[in-house]
Amino acid sequence: MQSEYLLYTPEVLLALGAMALLMLGVFIKDPNRATGLVAPLTAGLLIAAALVAVFVVPEEGGQAFAGSFIFDPLALFSKVAIFGAAAIALMFAVPYLKSERMAKFEYFVLIALAALGMSMMVSANDLIAMYMGIELQSLALYVLAAFNRDSQRASEAGLKYFMLGALSSGLLLYGASLVYGFTGSTGFNEIAVVAASGETNIGLLFGLVFVICGLAFKVSAAPFHMWTPDVYEGSPTPVTAFFAMAPKFAAIVLLARVLYEPFGAMTEQWQQVISVIAVLSMAVGAFGALTQNNIKRLMAYSSIGNMGYALVAIAAGTQTGLWALLAFMILYVIGQVAAFGVILSMRTNEGMVEQVDDLAGLAQSRPGLAWTMTGAMFSIGGLPFLVGFFGKLFILYAALEAGLVILPVLLVLFSVVAAAYYLRIVKVMWFSEPLTAFVGPPATTGVITNVAGIATALLVILAPVLFLLARNAGLGLF
Repeated sequence: MQSEYLLYTPEVLLALGAMALLMLGVFIKDPNRATGLVAPLTAGLLIAAALVAVFVVPEEGGQAFAGSFIFDPLALFSKVAIFGAAAIALMFAVPYLKSERMAKFEYFVLIALAALGMSMMVSANDLIAMYMGIELQSLALYVLAAFNRDSQRASEAGLKYFMLGALSSGLLLYGASLVYGFTGSTGFNEIAVVAASGETNIGLLFGLVFVICGLAFKVSAAPFHMWTPDVYEGSPTPVTAFFAMAPKFAAIVLLARVLYEPFGAMTEQWQQVISVIAVLSMAVGAFGALTQNNIKRLMAYSSIGNMGYALVAIAAGTQTGLWALLAFMILYVIGQVAAFGVILSMRTNEGMVEQVDDLAGLAQSRPGLAWTMTGAMFSIGGLPFLVGFFGKLFILYAALEAGLVILPVLLVLFSVVAAAYYLRIVKVMWFSEPLTAFVGPPATTGVITNVAGIATALLVILAPVLFLLARNAGLGLF
């Protein structure tokens, strides 16, 4: 019983810590002082949760709450990545919120609660536990999207995200109810027994399709991507950076767990659905960004395309596919940290700017930022030989190993199309005449951005270690 309690220690720590920080912020009357105190404490809380997951939770893992909560190597790998990404997004936000006069301590509490929801998502072993984690994350994200209440764009983004999120939750719940109705259980282990029985169960398949549609919204996969460009553009930039990192990682891992664990015996059925969504996502991501001038909207379409690549790894339905997925997502998050670090540094004396043309001549005025953005664009685009290239390479290997020939071909073709808008950004930075000068980025943002930019190149050396960690994390699902 004691070891069962230890399994969810990171979640308990985050929940209690978030409540304590909320009370602390309320009782401190000075808003600036409250923000200055709650922000570093929240970052410390996220780091502490990651350390607890690594060193306190029993290494052998296990299940809790009658099997609805699971801690395994995949959950450990995902939690550490999620807490790390959330802490980085939080540190990005501190100088931005101060400069935009939006500093409120509630922002950081919402980050902690969203991370709690994501942690529950990747440990879900039951449809109800899965839904609780998704909704806890989503409710915090809805508020974060509309955090700038004085901005019409932010309010519109939050409202659109909420309305479409409610629709996706309805799809997810309807699918879960069908699965429960045709299996008699919400537990993943019990569903897996029914799915593996060998009997054709059309009702269960319909339920699975609705569940996939609900989860596809969370990863902004086409045709459930409608919210992404508007929410990315309208939300405060640190919120957009957060959306691009931790929630994406948590949702794609949850989708992989749902498909590989309870529905692993139905791979041939769901493989077709995932393949179609992957192709649509790659196409929308490749062609949708070609005409974008706002860099946040461009990154939104980029994320849609990259989720399509990740879905190709899931479609493989093999251990190699899961390994490739985890490695790709870690490298994708590193690229997003570098890219959004530069976007957060796009500030002139008049304020923040968001147009691609505003990057003109960055190589002459801020060569460090230009090199970082170049590395980020090449890595996210999968151009040789930065780390993002190897992420896509292993996805291609996993898909070919599984006998999926068409998906790798389309992945390469759409990657070539997508390279056009990544190269366009590089061209504007290096070959256009400077239009305006950016003020120096805050010290924290500058350090994180430079480290991430260097990592897009130097992590090639450590790529085998990352792939080994990803492989070990995926062993428990097979």
